Amino acid sequence: MTSRYVLKASVAAAALALVASLGGCKGQADHGKGLPPPDVSVLKLAPAPVTINDEYVAQTDAPDVIEIRAQVTGLLERQAFADGANVRKGELLYVIDPRPFDSALAQTQANLAQAQANLVIARQKLERSRLLLERNFVSKQDYDSALAVEQAALAAVDAQRAAVQAAELNVGFTRLYAPRDGVISKSLVKPGALVTAQTTLLNTLYSSDPMYVYFSVSEARLATLARLLKEPQGAEAPAFHIRLLDGSEYNFPGRLNFVDAALDEKTGTLRTRLSVPNPGRVLRPGQFVRVIVPALERPEAIRIPQKAVQEQQGLKTVFVVDKDGKAAPRRIEAQYRIENDWVVDKGLAAGEVLIVEGIQKVRPGMPVKAVGAEPAAGAGGDRKPASR
Repeated sequence: MTSRYVLKASVAAAALALVASLGGCKGQADHGKGLPPPDVSVLKLAPAPVTINDEYVAQTDAPDVIEIRAQVTGLLERQAFADGANVRKGELLYVIDPRPFDSALAQTQANLAQAQANLVIARQKLERSRLLLERNFVSKQDYDSALAVEQAALAAVDAQRAAVQAAELNVGFTRLYAPRDGVISKSLVKPGALVTAQTTLLNTLYSSDPMYVYFSVSEARLATLARLLKEPQGAEAPAFHIRLLDGSEYNFPGRLNFVDAALDEKTGTLRTRLSVPNPGRVLRPGQFVRVIVPALERPEAIRIPQKAVQEQQGLKTVFVVDKDGKAAPRRIEAQYRIENDWVVDKGLAAGEVLIVEGIQKVRPGMPVKAVGAEPAAGAGGDRKPASR
């Protein structure tokens, strides 16, 4: 009897221990479920108008770059301008010593006068031969000879007249004038030096107003450029803004006036050009600037902070708080940034609550406590293209 009672007591003790153990596990599980939801900072999405621009590094170039070269060989006598000055069309630039060419002109004029006198004599002889031929006092051969002499004298006059014109041109070439308005560079030859016809480069003249601005558009941005090309051209063409390297805005907008026919095979870009007014010579050839191209305008766009976006292998994901107060992942599409905000193309709608901070503490379907639900920021600030 005593042994049976001891066995029953042992079984009862084991049963009580098992119940206590199960009760402890259930208590721990209930305690886990009872943890408060994590606090997360959120943003209530509200649409706002945005204007997004692409920026391109560009370089200026003069529409006309004219090399000033001598057309005659001689000694440079005078430079009639200051290096780097603005010059007007027809303004005197250089003078080459004209004395040898004046002398050559006088010689050709004298030769022309002699040829003209010979022509007069030849015509008189021809007329006499014609009268004598009519009376049979000379042969037909003598008349033909007189006619040939008259024709040769006439040709000599034409040749000497052409020589006079050439000599006059050479005299004119001793004075070099600006072929158009522009900015003249530093003279490469000083007075007293010998210049060779069509070989010696004296200077370079750059046109300055308007100025061309060249930039290259990537293949990914061709759709934007194609849209702009469909809009009116000329004075009604869409304006492109210019930003100088110091960050200041250029006063005059540019107009698109050239798009290359094909993409560059090496870079995959398309060369384009703007024409920009430059009355104050602020822009100079070879200067680097930035071109601001209107890429996207949306009257109702959704912007979200960049820190709310998780990126992995080119995919963008965010968390929103659903109607049950739980974290829900959402795949979004966004190409452009404004300051530190993404402009959402697809995946979010106005009125949704976006988790901005505390993302590392949440998992899909987890209840969360939203803190600081405020409308999203509107458009403004510097507009920058998104990096792809």
